[in-house]
Amino acid sequence: MDNAIRWQVWRQDDNGARFLIASYDTEDEARTRLARMEATGGHHKQLYWTARSDRPLR
Repeated sequence: MDNAIRWQVWRQDDNGARFLIASYDTEDEARTRLARMEATGGHHKQLYWTARSDRPLR
């Protein structure tokens, strides 16, 4: 089993619901995706962030 730390990109909508957008092998990949999402402006009151996860990709 691969024990590498994974990086996730999350979104929280204006109702407080949280959604996993994607998982990446590296922090750089996750931050690149986050930057693209933030650059497009997204929807109003959207919050985006990256988080570490020790869970393997499915």
